[in-house]
Amino acid sequence: MATGRAYWKGYPKLSLVTCSVALYPASSQADKTHSTGSTARLATACVSRWWTRETGRVVDKEQKGRGYEVSKGKYVEIGPEELDAVEVESTHTIDIDVFVPEEEIDKRYYERPYYIVPDAKSEEAFAVIRDAMKDKGCVALARIVFANREHIMAIEPWGKGLLGTTLRYDYEGRDERDVFKGIPSPRVPKEMVQLASHILNKKAGHFDPAKFKDEYELALRKLVKRKAAGKTIERTEPAEDRSNVIDLMAALQQSLGRGKDRAQPRSKARKQGARHKAG
Repeated sequence: MATGRAYWKGYPKLSLVTCSVALYPASSQADKTHSTGSTARLATACVSRWWTRETGRVVDKEQKGRGYEVSKGKYVEIGPEELDAVEVESTHTIDIDVFVPEEEIDKRYYERPYYIVPDAKSEEAFAVIRDAMKDKGCVALARIVFANREHIMAIEPWGKGLLGTTLRYDYEGRDERDVFKGIPSPRVPKEMVQLASHILNKKAGHFDPAKFKDEYELALRKLVKRKAAGKTIERTEPAEDRSNVIDLMAALQQSLGRGKDRAQPRSKARKQGARHKAG
């Protein structure tokens, strides 16, 4: 069984079949290097405080509240007891609404993953639901409530357990046409596309997250150690901008390790041959 503290506990419902499960975060930021506010001279942690924009006075803890913007610069304050009036039907259940093919879920909607495990008394019912989903090759779309919000969750078999990934709502997505409308549509020579395809084939592989290193995190850890040891930190010069490709065909050929003489464009080679014959 899973160790550590569960993030949420409840019951997935598939018609009349239900079981007791717990959610555990499938990702963590704990190993990243974090900074905190500190005084410049003493390097000790600081406590954040609130000030009002109008008077600049410090706001006491008991005077703090939560405001929601209803129009530009206009807010309405709503207290915790009033937020309880926002009733959400399900609070301790995972209500499965529909099963869909995994490939139908737009990748832009995926948000945060969680592992779902059963308790000791629900292992059989849990296995029935998990294995039925494996047989059908489908993903469950369900509603779940935590952190005072209702979320849509995509649930799929994952090893001996299930993986539940919260999804963004439709209103949170942005239409790519609003962003891509300024991209031109140049006519690309077929030979360039073929050369680029060869480069892709040379670099073909398989996804292995262990091969990707967080270079910034590693450099930050070294910098912190150097600073703690009393060493001087000097800013390095930014890398040269190499994005301005003048000869795209030459760049593609060099990427494949070809020389210009060995990989001339066919049209250019034909023209040179025609000139030779004419001479």
